[in-house]
Amino acid sequence: MTTVLIADDQPLQRFGSRMLLESQDDMTVVGEAANGSEAVRLAAELHPDVVLMDIRMPGLDGIEATRRITAAGDRTRILIVTTFDLDEYAYAGLRAGASGFLVKDAQPEELLAGIRAVATGDAVVAPSLTRRLLDAYVHHLPTDPAGETPPGEDPRLAPLTDREREILTVIGQGWTNTEIATRLHLAESTVKTHVGRILAKTGSRDRIQAVILAYDTKLVQPS
Repeated sequence: MTTVLIADDQPLQRFGSRMLLESQDDMTVVGEAANGSEAVRLAAELHPDVVLMDIRMPGLDGIEATRRITAAGDRTRILIVTTFDLDEYAYAGLRAGASGFLVKDAQPEELLAGIRAVATGDAVVAPSLTRRLLDAYVHHLPTDPAGETPPGEDPRLAPLTDREREILTVIGQGWTNTEIATRLHLAESTVKTHVGRILAKTGSRDRIQAVILAYDTKLVQPS
């Protein structure tokens, strides 16, 4: 059973989401929050598997709430909700530790699939879309004014083998596991093992965070 906390300042939106989620045999809504502060408090109390997080809320917004929830180190994962014209907020949410995002006009089955994916540790955003998102807002990435860190020399990469660095690079370029397996002549199960080790060694919560790491460490340059 996947437990979900709904965070949205619109009562009707929360009601609709609750009705949809509770119509599923494998989901239950454990709480509702009308703002970011409530979301942080309830996440700490209820330890939901997934928080369905709105971005624009009064007081503490969804971005800062996401940052605080993920910083707490709990197993809770965040699925943020945005609109097509607010991609910069989606980017900020991913940087804050969210496992993915959906648009508010997504189909019900897309929302349900997204929650299930996030709950099992997968990223909701397609790899190619993740790269386009990061390319578009790469100016938000931390800068290295002195140019002291050459590409690929970031200490966060030190634990990785050469093969793992190679795979992290192509993950950042938007390759799927199937594409990595085909192009690097590896079994897909081997690729999955490498990806798991990369996430563990770098402390990345999921594939999206690994993509962000590839950009941060300059393994991948914006197109």
